[in-house]
Amino acid sequence: MIDIQRIRDEPDKVQASAANKGYEIDIDHIVKLDRTHRELLRTVEQLRAQRNEISSQMKGGKPAPDKIAEAKEIKDKLVASETKLKPVEAELQELLGELPNIARDDVPVGSSEEENVITKEVGEKPVFDFTPKPHWELGEQQDWIDVERAAKIAGSRFAYLKGDLVLLEFAVWQYGLSVLTNPKIIKAIAKDSGLDVSTKPFTPVLPPAMARTETFKATGRLNKEEQTYGLEGDDLWLNASAEHTMAPMYMNEILDEDMLPVRLVGYTTAFRREAGTYGQDTKGIIRGHQFNKLEMESFTLDEDGYKEYQFMIAIQEYLMQQLGLPYRLVTKCTADIGFPNEAGTDIDCWFAGQQRYIETHTADFIGDFQARRMNTRVRRQDGSVEIVNTIDATAFSERPIIAIIENYQLTNGQVAVPKVLQPFLNKEVIGEDNN
Repeated sequence: MIDIQRIRDEPDKVQASAANKGYEIDIDHIVKLDRTHRELLRTVEQLRAQRNEISSQMKGGKPAPDKIAEAKEIKDKLVASETKLKPVEAELQELLGELPNIARDDVPVGSSEEENVITKEVGEKPVFDFTPKPHWELGEQQDWIDVERAAKIAGSRFAYLKGDLVLLEFAVWQYGLSVLTNPKIIKAIAKDSGLDVSTKPFTPVLPPAMARTETFKATGRLNKEEQTYGLEGDDLWLNASAEHTMAPMYMNEILDEDMLPVRLVGYTTAFRREAGTYGQDTKGIIRGHQFNKLEMESFTLDEDGYKEYQFMIAIQEYLMQQLGLPYRLVTKCTADIGFPNEAGTDIDCWFAGQQRYIETHTADFIGDFQARRMNTRVRRQDGSVEIVNTIDATAFSERPIIAIIENYQLTNGQVAVPKVLQPFLNKEVIGEDNN
């Protein structure tokens, strides 16, 4: 939720930012409603003060008739004012909840992801002396991916993963956790990135895979971008990513300043409707309804939030470089950063079997927008209380695993295992030799 004072001070900026994200809002109505709300609230508070004052005067004996009449008059006025205030307050809160976060000034303005900006490319694309296959062909050849039987059980866009592909996936999760929980590696990444950030490692978390409507609304994730599954008959929604249930972990709490940053790395299965047509992404397991994900989440002081966001991107780049996967860094435009974000960055990895880049990582800088809705605060050392910043970023999803299959494939249909994953697999190559 946007700070109401910022809406009062910069209504035109709020209006323009919402439009750049693709949201239509009536900022003039919100400003007028806020003014009415403040006037009614002021009246209510004055009447409550008068009620309390006259109540104190009426203690200790039978009150005079004029005091009784005065008390009744104040009570009637208070009831009438509170009756007027309630619907105004409810409408204002509803409209404030529908306002998307204000994009940072350095976020490129664009109407679709086509206007995202590629900021750099890293790594060499693999060269083959044969025509590389897409992962769905390799998966079928090696009996690693079975979408036909999964469709029989759950419908389209689901899959059974089997054999060495499952072992490879668990190796990626273990590798990611080994990096994010290692103080020496975190310190080295911070040093190499040149960022003045904490070198505290991440705490591993297995979060709930679902949350109540109230919780999802508080995180700003129940919106048009999040294609979330609701559970019929229950006030519960399946999470579409691990951060959706890690972000509200400290909802309605005040954290001590010396606790921050709180860094979490959570693993969960995620669920998305993925409505619409995505062309090639309907093949294989690029865009399924169910997938697994290792996600980073941080809670920081306001002055540290953007640096933490940059640090998470540095961690993502480190992970991709260690896997030897070529990628490009993409600054997302206003239309693509999402409802709760001030800024967003993607990593697109090269998929040799498809000869194209596909997004594998996202980093979201949310600032205080999410925490304001969740009422997650920090008590500073001087005793003051402030709203924290929240930042989330992908550590690994299943897409980098698919990229490994396509980029490390061998002519006989086997797949070489990146060196950093070999200790977790005890294998240098996976799959059967199909020659």
